[in-house]
Amino acid sequence: MPVNDSVRGRIKAVRHALKLSQIKFSEAIYISNGYLAEIELGNRRVNERIIQLITTTFGVNKEWLKTGQGKMFVSTPDEKCERIANLFKELNPEFQDYVLGQIDQLINLQNMQYRNDKNTC
Repeated sequence: MPVNDSVRGRIKAVRHALKLSQIKFSEAIYISNGYLAEIELGNRRVNERIIQLITTTFGVNKEWLKTGQGKMFVSTPDEKCERIANLFKELNPEFQDYVLGQIDQLINLQNMQYRNDKNTC
């Protein structure tokens, strides 16, 4: 059975499509690297929470992840980046600086939440 015929195989395919290591992928969805490795090896079951985290975080098509039907992504990461870049270019320089500052703050907040979540488990 080809790897993409299973949810675990499709999770690995998503990770490869995004060019993310197991560490970066697992951090983004708030699970341990070991847990992700066990999923990809077929030693752990994929529950609804993991599916929801992957689909929400990476814009993956839930139907594709569960069944293999349809496209991998709801919208591709490149499409999102292109849209962001085009919108950003329309802003005046002072607003661009503001947006960059807000993104920095969001990343800091996300990192703080990740550290807090990791410490409570």
